[in-house]
Amino acid sequence: MAYKYFEEYNHKTTEKLKDNFREIIQGVGEDPEREGVVKTPERAAKAMQFLTQGYAMDAEKILKKAIFEESYDEMVVVKDIELYSLCEHHMLPFFGKAHIAYIPNGKIIGLSKLPRVVDIFARRLQVQERLTHDILECLNKTLKPQGVAVVIEAVHMCMMMRGVQKQNSATTTSGFRGQFKKIETREEFLKLISSDLR
Repeated sequence: MAYKYFEEYNHKTTEKLKDNFREIIQGVGEDPEREGVVKTPERAAKAMQFLTQGYAMDAEKILKKAIFEESYDEMVVVKDIELYSLCEHHMLPFFGKAHIAYIPNGKIIGLSKLPRVVDIFARRLQVQERLTHDILECLNKTLKPQGVAVVIEAVHMCMMMRGVQKQNSATTTSGFRGQFKKIETREEFLKLISSDLR
């Protein structure tokens, strides 16, 4: 049998969210029975469950399934990890890239798990500062490396579409633990994520 991709949604949650989205559509002055939006409440309900699926996932458990003994003790960097999240203040998207590095302490992690951790924490209602901290602390606690670093660069639709309406503002947040507290190690990491090695 060929690979089959499907999405599964909780029926009760979908129905409850669908009713709420229908009220929102009506509340802003739209006719919820109009052809173009009659199915929007269900689509929005499913989209919201997809965008917040991180609440049902355990990042530490996923990491622990892919930790391997290894003597390598130099910096490991995964950069330009795309992320999409919802701002908890306005429930509007913010999106950008995460850059992660760690220095192993006898153990390495399967590389694909680093983007997975980003997705798990990004797919919750978030602020960029806490998202950075969540990723950093999860990796530090689970992998127990010599050091870990996380930098996130993102743009926020709540700043672009409403409020100050600034189109070219980007936000950068960072977090460092262990060896990355040292200036020379941090500078090496920042140089690596700013260079184009391809």
